[in-house]
Amino acid sequence: MNDDIRWNAVATRDRAAASRFVYAVESTGIFCRAGCPSRTPRRDRVTFFDRPAEARSAGFRACRRCRPD
Repeated sequence: MNDDIRWNAVATRDRAAASRFVYAVESTGIFCRAGCPSRTPRRDRVTFFDRPAEARSAGFRACRRCRPD
């Protein structure tokens, strides 16, 4: 899955993609699932990770709304 497909899943809040990856927002320091109901971030502030553990080790914390862990 490339980053363009992942971004499309985030932008459309595709719940089917929620278990495939997580995305982290650099400006907030939070990582979420693709179907998270939070405000859609700017594309240039988003980093994608295959697993929540990877996002956590990069210094991000889990979202309290979608609970990606």
